[in-house]
Amino acid sequence: MRSPQTLTEADRRLVAAWAADCAARALPFFEADCPDDARPRALIERARVYSRGGTNTADEIRRRFDGGVSPGTMKSPAAMAAARPAGQAAAVAHMGAHALGAAADAAEAFGLADPATAEVVDDEVAWQLDHMTAAVRVALRSLPAVGQNIAGPLGPGLLSTAQRGEIIAAIQAGLTDDGGPASDDEDVSPDA
Repeated sequence: MRSPQTLTEADRRLVAAWAADCAARALPFFEADCPDDARPRALIERARVYSRGGTNTADEIRRRFDGGVSPGTMKSPAAMAAARPAGQAAAVAHMGAHALGAAADAAEAFGLADPATAEVVDDEVAWQLDHMTAAVRVALRSLPAVGQNIAGPLGPGLLSTAQRGEIIAAIQAGLTDDGGPASDDEDVSPDA
């Protein structure tokens, strides 16, 4: 039985491009700390190639842990946070919910890079919502609400706690066609 957090392969390819765009926006925070480390950039490129159909899904699933960056190599919290969305974007081939992880981690990196600006995370979430296609919006709307399904990264733990969970909840609230909150009875299936 497929997890509701997986998405179809076609939808994973769609959301991988958006996740890569989100991750790329945070990349300068990592590269300022580790200018000679190309691993996050390579992970983002892998997500982009996957989104264009340039790699096989099964191969990407097997490679989902390849090329990760350990937190010990970075000095600043923003750089550590900026490495995570690249890995999340590359993991979209495995499970579509990782796209929301990439977006949340990128927004969190913006907040850590500029803690004096209260609205920096909200501004990044607004950018993310403004830069998704209608098809990406529909695909992401088919995912369960953060913290509501245990069969993947949106379940209790990995992406549902602390600021990440709050950011994902904010993104999910903005996924309606008009950018407002989705109602509980709204049909969010791709055929709707």
